Amino acid sequence: MGDIALSTDRLTVNFGTFCAVNNVSLQLKRHSITGLIGPNGAGKTTFFNALTGMLKPSSGWVMLDGIETTGKRPDQLYASGLARTFQIPRPFSRMSVLENVMLAPLAQRGEHLWGATFSSRKVFDQEQKIRQKALEILDFVTLSALVDHEAGRLSGGQTKLLELARVLMGAPSIILLDEPAAGVNPTLTNVLLERIEALNAQGTTFLIIEHDMDFIMSHCNPVIALSAGEMIFEGTPEEAQANTILLDAYLGAQASD
Repeated sequence: MGDIALSTDRLTVNFGTFCAVNNVSLQLKRHSITGLIGPNGAGKTTFFNALTGMLKPSSGWVMLDGIETTGKRPDQLYASGLARTFQIPRPFSRMSVLENVMLAPLAQRGEHLWGATFSSRKVFDQEQKIRQKALEILDFVTLSALVDHEAGRLSGGQTKLLELARVLMGAPSIILLDEPAAGVNPTLTNVLLERIEALNAQGTTFLIIEHDMDFIMSHCNPVIALSAGEMIFEGTPEEAQANTILLDAYLGAQASD
């Protein structure tokens, strides 16, 4: 499939006369952990939404593993190996942690009246396999002790780990993380980083939006920056910290706050 996992060509998203993402072309290398930075309002989340089918681009193209996916639905992209998390996770708060994870797989037999009525044995067998996989993933993200807890009782960091667990049920090859460290205490941030690096070592590609510069500079390479919807930088963390345009547009602006 080549070295490029995900790419865009002149991707543009307009809201009326406002251009939120403007002609962004990038290539996401397979097995990389790429950081996406930029000031608030730079277009980062809008860009994520266009990549993952939440928004239809106004123009331009998205390619996943060399196949055009522009305009496909989120569930179609999830089935193709592209998954994302959200800045503010919204689990089913009254359901257990385990139940939240078990809901994630697509096309479960029990979701259909015909399957539940006439294939109860197959439904049961599939559910047991899903349950076992969910338990293994919850152990991987260090939530195995909380499987029976209501998801709404989790801390912010635990909820981020739960969302990662839900994503992993689809065995994605590419994961887009939207501010995974936001609102997470340092201990759980370290756990999350360890899980990301473990998955990356197994071959998973990551694109990560994050405002925590220590997180980005220590764990992401390359780093990409957006400002006013345009890509203004792509390079190594070291190059990012020495780039005058980037310092003026983002890092310098933060330092002056």
